[in-house]
Amino acid sequence: MEMVADTAVDFEDYFPSMVARLGAEGFVMELCNGFRLLMDVESGLITFESLKKNSVVLGLDDMGDDEIVCMLNEGDLDGDGALNQAEFCTLMFRLSPGLMDNNGLRLRVEQYGVM
Repeated sequence: MEMVADTAVDFEDYFPSMVARLGAEGFVMELCNGFRLLMDVESGLITFESLKKNSVVLGLDDMGDDEIVCMLNEGDLDGDGALNQAEFCTLMFRLSPGLMDNNGLRLRVEQYGVM
């Protein structure tokens, strides 16, 4: 019988604990800081090029071009091939089931104009 290596990656959602520690406003500010870290400074968007360049910061320097495109497509709501700040924050919330269950936090985030 052939053994197949388990390549599944466990994902621990740290966002709810960050919200508990930072509060809703502090958490939104951290998301905005993350966006600015990954964005192209000239366009103000997270582009393929800026995400590829900054993938080392995320510990994803071995990520292929097709995986970067998939990441962008996952969050690109307006179809321009890049992520603006609202799309980035929306994607982060969608990837965190613990935050999406917390309607109070979602309303607070909408107040700050991020979603």
